[in-house]
Amino acid sequence: MLARLERINQVVSAWLERVGIAGVLVMLGITCIDVVGIKCFRHPINGAIDTVMLSQVVVIAFTIATAQIAGRHVRVELFVSKLSETSQAVIDIFVYLFQFLLFALIIWRTYVLGRSLAIAGEVSATLFVPLYPFIFAIAVGCIPVCILFLLRFLNSVSKVVKK
Repeated sequence: MLARLERINQVVSAWLERVGIAGVLVMLGITCIDVVGIKCFRHPINGAIDTVMLSQVVVIAFTIATAQIAGRHVRVELFVSKLSETSQAVIDIFVYLFQFLLFALIIWRTYVLGRSLAIAGEVSATLFVPLYPFIFAIAVGCIPVCILFLLRFLNSVSKVVKK
């Protein structure tokens, strides 16, 4: 059951990463066209800053899970690597539980923020794009991370229980 959930989480994370990659391409394209427009034709793209800003939100929110799955985030193992496997698993239980709770809190609070921005009708400065879908995107992007930490927590608990 956990292995199946982990596989589904990896597939969802891979699809979200593709959306994040598209966001990077949008940022790259808009920035290049804007710079050429300013330098060569003295005519910038209206809303380029808004587009790049909102694309950054998409990129960060939708690639964080894949980066965590691949182990690309910083992890300090200087002290922990010298401990026994059981001790490492016990430490992992607390670390993964804390990370799970942190990302659950992030999901909850970004959802609350998104709802308040939707009710208030907040929009970007120059293009007047509603901001709440991008805040909800942060919450959606954090769901696979939260599931990943929950699965790692359960795996660490099973390691300790088995020994």
